Amino acid sequence: MGLTNVKVMIPFCRTVEEGRKVIEAMKANGLGRDLDPGLEIYVMAEIPSNVLLAEAFAGLFDGFSIGSNDLTQLALGIDRDSAIVSSLFDEQNVAVKQLIGMAIRKAHHAGAKIGLCGQAPSDFPEFAQFLVQQGIDSISFNPDALVKGIQNIKQAEAKALLTADGIF
Repeated sequence: MGLTNVKVMIPFCRTVEEGRKVIEAMKANGLGRDLDPGLEIYVMAEIPSNVLLAEAFAGLFDGFSIGSNDLTQLALGIDRDSAIVSSLFDEQNVAVKQLIGMAIRKAHHAGAKIGLCGQAPSDFPEFAQFLVQQGIDSISFNPDALVKGIQNIKQAEAKALLTADGIF
């Protein structure tokens, strides 16, 4: 189609073997890096296994996109759509933040890019600060959260810069 900035996102890829099968299926259907060297294939890091095995997944994929809502749901065992337990859903839970930080570190160690998609950086300035401190490469926002998200990231980056300079 002539597009040069397309990144394919593979959701809910549970195992490295499943990742290999997805890449093989893409190739069999005319979509692969050997057919289009500019194509980037990312895996959604939304299952704890994606984080725990990030180095192995990085061997298959060009990068990661943390799905913070799904990762939170699966890490905490909470159905965010259930009124009974939805109040317990919290992206800022210590376990969730540890998984996100681990994903960022492991991706960078493997030389892969990593971003995050989810509401938390626009809803919670302290979560945006956490992501900046962890060295996240990119953050995507829903259109209705874009302005607030950019403001939160800008404030977090300014604070990080002041801290790095020893001023803060």
